[in-house]
Formats: sequence, structure tokens, C-alpha cells
Amino acid sequence: MTSALVLDERGSATAEMVLLTPVLIVMLLFVMFCGRLADTNLRLNDVAHQAARAASLSRSTASAQNDARATAHSALANAGITCQHLAVSVNAAGLRPGATVSVTVDCTVGLGDLALLGVPGSTTLSASFSSPVDTYRGVNENAGGA
Repeated sequence: MTSALVLDERGSATAEMVLLTPVLIVMLLFVMFCGRLADTNLRLNDVAHQAARAASLSRSTASAQNDARATAHSALANAGITCQHLAVSVNAAGLRPGATVSVTVDCTVGLGDLALLGVPGSTTLSASFSSPVDTYRGVNENAGGA
């Protein structure tokens, strides 16, 4: 009779599912975590693109930096990204017609909002984009030809 109980496999599938369910849930949460990071990185690339385009349309270096920062803040808010720390750096290259304006956006995002995973800390995501200044645009005479 003892050998009959050892060879009986009834209920083994249920026991396996009970043991594997937490592992499958953790794997699903990890995939969600990786997906959210990838999505945030893609949205940050779009923010850098918008900021570079706004800077390339400006008439002075100071306004290019202000326009890039304002556009980055607005685009991040529209994308639903909350940065613990945001840095927007602009290389305007004098804003000469035909030049290229480069913008780098660094955003530190918290990882603690995925409560079930318990991921501590934060990570800094970075995105850069360059936009050309229109070759045929007019020149602001008050800015000394810039």
C-alpha cells in the first residue's frame, strides 16, 4: 500500500502550479519593469527631439537654451514622465544658418513605484538629438548677425 501512495500522481499538477505561480508573477513584473524603462527611454528620445527643434528655431543662444528647457519640461509633462532631476544641455553652435543645434536631456527617474517588485533607487536616462538650423532663415540684426 505504501508503494501505491508513492506512485500516485494525483494532485501533482496542482502542487506544481502552487509552487510556480509566485515565480511566474515575479517574472511578469520584471518584464513590465523592463517595458516601462524602454517606453520611458523612447519618450525621452522624443523629448530631446522636440527640445532640439525648438532650440533650432530660436534667434539667440540664450533664447535657444530657454526654449529647449521649456519645451523639455512641457513634453515630459505631456508624456507622463516625472523626473527627480532634469538636466537639459544645449550646444547652439552660434545658431548660424546651416549649423546644427544639439540638445541632451538627462532625466533621473525613480524605480520605487513598482511596489510589488520592490526595486530600490533610481536610474538616469539620457537622450540626445541634433537639429539643423534652417539655411535660408533670416538673420536677427539686433543679435549681431547670429
